[in-house]
Amino acid sequence: MQTGQIRKEHYAYEKNGSVFFWQRLNLDLAKRVAEMISSAHRQRVHHFWVERLSQAYPEADKICLVLDNLNTHTIASFYKYLPADEAFALGQRFEFWYTPKSASWLNMIEIEFSALTRLCLNRRIPTIEELSTELLALIAERMRKGIKINWQFSIAVCRQKLNSRYTVVNDANSKFAYSPTSETVNV
Repeated sequence: MQTGQIRKEHYAYEKNGSVFFWQRLNLDLAKRVAEMISSAHRQRVHHFWVERLSQAYPEADKICLVLDNLNTHTIASFYKYLPADEAFALGQRFEFWYTPKSASWLNMIEIEFSALTRLCLNRRIPTIEELSTELLALIAERMRKGIKINWQFSIAVCRQKLNSRYTVVNDANSKFAYSPTSETVNV
């Protein structure tokens, strides 16, 4: 350390493990289903969770999932853990919609995760058991209160926010440009 310099200390902590936290939302009912999964194999976790989702909605012909672009969020994980005919049948029941890279804010579950972070996950929790207890209790409380996500992202807002990307693809999309003198966006 040199004279006149600020003393610096390195912060180190002991990692007590990590878990995958999965949650699904039924937006119409404000229903939440959450689970802590301690497997380190992301592809196995994805397959496990999708299979559980399939069982939860046996009457559904097609289940649409909004996912981020994690490389394990594909039907390929089904083939790794199921016989080909079962993997194909499971894959036929799902349609995956991926949010654009660096646009997790388009995924409503990310809004839920943000709320959970502010209410619980913004601090170190010493054990996985304590984390699981606190987080699942918080989710149950949010469901009991009927807290819904106030989704305010419309097509007009999307075109305004993403206009620079639209025009890269096709110049004709410049008609969707936001004009600061007007309150509306051409749709």
